[in-house]
Amino acid sequence: MSVPAVKAITSRDNPLLLRLRKQGRDPMAYRKSGELWLEGDHLCRAFLQRGGVPLHAVVSEEAWASPLRDLASAAPVVSVLPGSLMDGISTLESPAPIGFIVGWRPASGLQPQAATVVLDRLQDAGNVGTVLRSAAAFGFRQVIALHGTAALWSPKVLRAGMGAHFGLHLVEGLSADDLNALDMPWVATSSHQGPFLHTLLAEAKLPMPCAWLMGHEGQGVSAALAERATVHVRIAQPGGEESLNVASAAAICLHASATCHLG
Repeated sequence: MSVPAVKAITSRDNPLLLRLRKQGRDPMAYRKSGELWLEGDHLCRAFLQRGGVPLHAVVSEEAWASPLRDLASAAPVVSVLPGSLMDGISTLESPAPIGFIVGWRPASGLQPQAATVVLDRLQDAGNVGTVLRSAAAFGFRQVIALHGTAALWSPKVLRAGMGAHFGLHLVEGLSADDLNALDMPWVATSSHQGPFLHTLLAEAKLPMPCAWLMGHEGQGVSAALAERATVHVRIAQPGGEESLNVASAAAICLHASATCHLG
């Protein structure tokens, strides 16, 4: 490992810190800056494990004197600052002592035959990040976010994703018509029968690869998208609740897809 260039920062008005505070306030700042702020050693390690190369590490003085020094040294440039300044750029309730600045660029189009999860106007960042974790865990390598979905690389979604981002092909800002490029069956789930005949998930013959449609927290999958699905399923809910949280439903559905085709 090469020796990084180490810089000390002592002013709250340092341009780097001003930039990172702005990045933390604006969930879509990465689209303009071409940079992500990965806060905390878990995200930093996950990024490195996927072969990522950080542009810059920012670390507290205390962390620089700890074993986290080795993690920070993966970056070619390291800025070391007092803990109070590190706390000032944090977006976490319990500020982290280390973070990476990494480059970002939009994905180059969707992959027509990759097992996919389509997010139709999911607005809660925690839900979006949790769905990304489930997608990565169950072998779905592509996630497509339609217009109206929370920004996939926002700080809150990154935290909820817990590193899943770095193993997925993520495409955002698409329209329903863009999904025509997907060369696979679409699967929709709902807690309501509506105009479709919904098979119980446990009894369904699930295609693979496929594109699972996961809809808005309150409205579900749009009617226009649901009409284009070739398979409609519902999750058995013997406890009688009206519906499941979309992130919980996604985990159940994606697990069913993955285990249906094992062996």
